[in-house]
Amino acid sequence: MKFTWVTINVKDMEESLDFYTKRAGLAVNRRFSPIEGTEIAFLGSEESATEVELICNQKNREPVYGKDISLGFALPSLESMIEDLKKEGIPFQGPFSPIPSVSFIYVDDPNGVKVQFLQDRD
Repeated sequence: MKFTWVTINVKDMEESLDFYTKRAGLAVNRRFSPIEGTEIAFLGSEESATEVELICNQKNREPVYGKDISLGFALPSLESMIEDLKKEGIPFQGPFSPIPSVSFIYVDDPNGVKVQFLQDRD
């Protein structure tokens, strides 16, 4: 079995694409509209076969998410991400370092999905 993607229903496709391409460094692999009023985009990276699927349905503009689920993205520099977030006035929680080799922060994406950015210091 292979884990292939995680789906996020989004309020605004452009705002969500901006977040995941700019913050998480993902590239848009595919983007299409299967039916009128619905747009889908798959995003990924060269390092991972797993993708993030964004679905924007004009009939469902207020998706609901639980706060106990998060997406995690490894970064080369957590400090650089923190500086960028501060410059843009984007709130975040942390940094946390539960063990000496890992530090991370939490940021809500434009839809309220919790995203974890981490740096492995090994």
